[in-house]
Amino acid sequence: MLTERQRLILNAIIDDYIRSAEPVGSRSISKRGEVGFSPATIRNEMSDLEELGFLEQPHTSAGRIPSNKGYRYYVDHLVKLGDVGKHELDVLKLFFAERIQEMEHVIQHAASILSNLTNYTSIVLGPEVFSTTLRHVQLLPLNEDTAVAIIVTNTGHVENKTVKLPEGIQASELEKIVSILNSKLAGVPLLHLKSKLHTEVGQELSRYVTGYEDMLGMLNSVFAGEQHSKLFLSGTTNIMAQPEFKDVDKVKTILDLFEETPTWVKMFTSAPEGIQVRIGAENNMEAIQACSLITATYTLEGQQLGTIGILGPTRMDYAKVISLMNVLSKDLALVMGRWYK
Repeated sequence: MLTERQRLILNAIIDDYIRSAEPVGSRSISKRGEVGFSPATIRNEMSDLEELGFLEQPHTSAGRIPSNKGYRYYVDHLVKLGDVGKHELDVLKLFFAERIQEMEHVIQHAASILSNLTNYTSIVLGPEVFSTTLRHVQLLPLNEDTAVAIIVTNTGHVENKTVKLPEGIQASELEKIVSILNSKLAGVPLLHLKSKLHTEVGQELSRYVTGYEDMLGMLNSVFAGEQHSKLFLSGTTNIMAQPEFKDVDKVKTILDLFEETPTWVKMFTSAPEGIQVRIGAENNMEAIQACSLITATYTLEGQQLGTIGILGPTRMDYAKVISLMNVLSKDLALVMGRWYK
């Protein structure tokens, strides 16, 4: 547990280091009006913070820099999230006022704006649920207990799922169910499959299928997660402008990772809801363990549609990035709702 004085000094050091990218000394901290302690007192506290693992000293004669543990404490306890700046807010308002004709361009443009406003790399996972529709569904029995559900979309994507059949279902009933599904769901956007399933399809099943509630439960699992996504990156070379990444080999591994679209799609698809901050070694991918990755999900009608992310050095302006992503994720959800309606 840090004392109030240690919290104040740690906060000041991290704020200074985010701005300057230079190790921070006690004298520069003492000159900050909100600190109000002598250089000697600050040096003692910096030494204690270093012992506790919140600071590091890159050279014996230099000042301190935050450790990953220090950044984590800062994000969890000290960072002050304010309103988005007027310039950033004006840019976002202008963007969402534009009448862009394709959803793909909305996501692409959002990625570009985010990288321009932060000078970091933006990664946006955008949904294709607006344009992707169900073309055809099949249920092929394997035995009396299980079947394979085959889902085909208008984009040609095919997905197979093994499902457990409700007890006592007859082959003739299964054929009728497939016929109902294709008549009611063909051409329906993926976003609305589940709602159609519980309204129009459910009503039709109740007329022809015994124990239709169990069948609805099975079909719910068939269509769970039927969403296809597309990844957009912007500002991929921004990482090279950061002083921490002057090592060409280190930058190359990160730039190479940007080419691995399936890796990012998998990670962003499974991103927890809301805003998440991963600092340094908290990132599973070794190539970005010298970076921080902040992600924010956006949803529509209770369904998580996509994720926006910012990748930058651990010396990131967390307050600005988190505030921006909070606004952008909410606005993306709103514009998608208006777009679909």
